[in-house]
Amino acid sequence: MSYPYELGGEALWDAGYHSGRLYASLARGAAESVGLPTGLTETPHGSCDIDLPTFRAFVQGLYARYSSTSHPVTHGLARGLLVTSLVLLERAGAPLTLKPEHEEALGEEKTAFAHAMGDGEQGRSLG
Repeated sequence: MSYPYELGGEALWDAGYHSGRLYASLARGAAESVGLPTGLTETPHGSCDIDLPTFRAFVQGLYARYSSTSHPVTHGLARGLLVTSLVLLERAGAPLTLKPEHEEALGEEKTAFAHAMGDGEQGRSLG
């Protein structure tokens, strides 16, 4: 069973049910923390639609919070959600520009996450 994240009917991430639901839950919690809507709308048919401008603003807010501190707990709590979100933005053709001090580490994680997330419809994640 999968939980696709779609933009205009195209699957950007055909997540496994559990990882897809976990991501949506984490995003809702983070949205409350950063004071921005996620741009993610769960659908009745078991997927999640992405409103790109709203989602991009949410990820920008999440990244701003992440980059405003060097606190290891804040970084640890936000990192997985942030990296997954950055991969989705790249797949949507709307990547964020990272600060030079984050490019290498987050870039490596984005590559690893993107591989684990498959390639949209064809590469369904087992998570």
